[in-house]
Amino acid sequence: MPTFSLPLPDEAATERLGARLASRLRPRDVVALEGGLGAGKTTLARAILRAAAGEPALIVPSPTFTLVEVYETPRGSFWHFDLYRLEEPEQVFELGWEEARIDGVALVEWAERLGPLLPRERLTINLSVEGDGRLATLEGDSRFGEV
Repeated sequence: MPTFSLPLPDEAATERLGARLASRLRPRDVVALEGGLGAGKTTLARAILRAAAGEPALIVPSPTFTLVEVYETPRGSFWHFDLYRLEEPEQVFELGWEEARIDGVALVEWAERLGPLLPRERLTINLSVEGDGRLATLEGDSRFGEV
């Protein structure tokens, strides 16, 4: 799978990346968002969701406490998972994981907590703090190349 890195010097750059990704996502896609606390996972997920919905002011709360939020968009259903508080990978099934995988797009913060349940076919985005901005490293199939 191709891998490349993209500097995100500010939130506007993160929003542009989110918009480009949203236009390429299809039902059954899984986007694994990785990175430490404060790396920008929720910010990128929010940008993807706003672009997919066509609503720049869409309120997108972090699903830290609810664990999952579902958004119906013109591009289909988007499931925003935050698995930080997941204790066992199998708990994801209680959150609608199978339903999300049937015909939705799954944006998954803390995706590594899925362990062996994390699909091999996915877009992985690792976000890291770099100076005042972020660095996004993307690994996935060619349709996500050079977004």
